[in-house]
Amino acid sequence: MSETSTNNSPENKSMRSDDADLPEHSRLSFDLDVDIAVIGAGLAGLTVALEAARLGASVAVLEGRQVGWNASGHQLGTVMPGYSLPIADLIARIGFEDTRELWALSKAGVEYIRAHATEELIPGIALSEGALELSNVDVGDRLIARLQMLGEDFDTEVEGWQVERVRAEIKTDRYFHGVHYPKAFQIDGRKYVHGLAALARRAGARIFEDTPAVSIDISGIRKRIVTPSARLRASQIVLAGNVHLGAPARRVSETLLPVWRYAAITAPLGERLADATTFKGSITDSDGIDHFRIVEGDRLMWASPETTWAARPDRFAVAIQRRIRTIFPQLGRVEIAEMWSGAIGQTVHGMPQIGPLRKGVWIASGFGRHGLNTSAMAGQLIARSILLGDERWRLFSPFEMVWAGGTIGRVAGLAIGMWTRARVATAGALARYRERARNTASIREARREAANRMVGTRPPPSRRPPVRPQPRIPMPGPANNGETAP
Repeated sequence: MSETSTNNSPENKSMRSDDADLPEHSRLSFDLDVDIAVIGAGLAGLTVALEAARLGASVAVLEGRQVGWNASGHQLGTVMPGYSLPIADLIARIGFEDTRELWALSKAGVEYIRAHATEELIPGIALSEGALELSNVDVGDRLIARLQMLGEDFDTEVEGWQVERVRAEIKTDRYFHGVHYPKAFQIDGRKYVHGLAALARRAGARIFEDTPAVSIDISGIRKRIVTPSARLRASQIVLAGNVHLGAPARRVSETLLPVWRYAAITAPLGERLADATTFKGSITDSDGIDHFRIVEGDRLMWASPETTWAARPDRFAVAIQRRIRTIFPQLGRVEIAEMWSGAIGQTVHGMPQIGPLRKGVWIASGFGRHGLNTSAMAGQLIARSILLGDERWRLFSPFEMVWAGGTIGRVAGLAIGMWTRARVATAGALARYRERARNTASIREARREAANRMVGTRPPPSRRPPVRPQPRIPMPGPANNGETAP
């Protein structure tokens, strides 16, 4: 597939010939004609660009700011299968077989990232293995059923961790049972998104930063995109701008609830970190309140607060400090070295938006908290759909684009988040109270049994003859001058 300028004048030809000398991510300053235009240089958009370029298409990526400036470059880097919508809810909505296929696609997204997140392709990627999902309440019976479903029905390698093992490595009484994903892993998320951009450019894709799409005309065979300094024409447009598509695709961006998650990296904790955790992978609770892991040997990377409104990240440093101390009081006061945030796009139904909006216009968005594996999967699906006719995107068609409610939706989202955190805190406190009560009852029962055993082994008392009372002998006194009583 060829890539040509939309203007064949000598002046434009000189611009095109100088393109090889442009900086790696420059602003689009000349008119361009490509097969595929991608709006948004985040994880999904860059994956589309990389895969489409590998399949021979000419690709241009337009980014209004810089590569990975938002959520894609500011995430914790945990890569594991799944979606924001729980697997049981997926089965209830679309059936068992389609859920199996969707789960297999999420696993393929994990393996895609593993194949690219190597030191050879992306130096400094800092890959570490394993992920733990921990319960805030005692759910041992439900854990067994979930392990059986994931292992037997969805062909996913998982391990169940009993309370004792969880607390041996995560030294707090806040958590009970756990699900361990040994094939999940962590990477340096910032390095990955920039490494992905480098791989896409190496494959032939062009990436233009500081180039927002001012308007989009999707009529006709060749779609037209106007930027502040140039025009772009393409046969296919992929909208991968998350909640930041802005005016050119406002209706699309309004189907996403923006959720800002604030994260921190602590100052070095030294040897005292071992008093809190020795697990090297990522740790998240089953309700999505806390997500943390060890980085750089003796620091904690921690994400906890979520809001539906943007704020300065440094305002949440105290909240994260407080949360760390709540989970690991033995660490004492922890200093925060770095704070950041990113806005994820959460759909009403919890599933990503993947597929065509109309002929020649595609959407890849709404990845929620599982952005790494699902964005990789979406990029592959869309590139292969456009160029090879792969129609597996139809698995996502039951999850329609629903208006997220605007300001009312954001207020409701904030209220639901606060209620969820309060509910989880109450349920956790009640679970720990019940555990202490059971332990106290067990200790009392053990003491009672020990006392009973001691009574049962004590020798019987010896039989002694009864002691007969001695006759009382009157004592002489002054009243009778030594004479005995008559």
